[in-house]
Amino acid sequence: MASKHPPLIARPCFQQDLRYVQLIYSHHVLTGAGSFEIAPPSLEEMTERWTRIVDRGWPFMVASPPEDLSRVLAFAYASQYRDREAYAKTFEVSVYAGPTTMRRGAGSVALAEVLNSLRTDGVREALAFIGDSYNAASIGLHRKLGFEHVGTLREAGEKFGKLLDVVVMQRTLTRPKPPGEATQS
Repeated sequence: MASKHPPLIARPCFQQDLRYVQLIYSHHVLTGAGSFEIAPPSLEEMTERWTRIVDRGWPFMVASPPEDLSRVLAFAYASQYRDREAYAKTFEVSVYAGPTTMRRGAGSVALAEVLNSLRTDGVREALAFIGDSYNAASIGLHRKLGFEHVGTLREAGEKFGKLLDVVVMQRTLTRPKPPGEATQS
């Protein structure tokens, strides 16, 4: 059975893509509870955030149609969960799709490439902190990509006059080798 949506590709996010990334994220900040930010960050702030991620060699990807690589339909990125050495193999992921491309696979394409990059880099665990326990689209996207629900932070945020939960999801990317197991060269 053929897909009802054309194929998309994931590629690294470049600085010239950040205006689109900022517009997509601003939409989510202003209209949804997936992000607990209240005011959308400026293009300058988004550029600083992107720079902090890519300068450390961490993945920041966008999904684009193959016929127009300048078009950004979704973006996803990862950063180390906490800035402590013991968390070096645990990363937090984020993903956002443009309002006209939601539920068309763009977020899945971008996030899947982020997960592949993390796995290649030896990351063991990927975490997702999803704003609003009623955020079925984001929960479903993460579940589709192998994440499991591991907890809920009850009423951890407040937005639009409502107390909101945070759904915590986790996916193991690599398993540590048991002590004494031979490694392949």
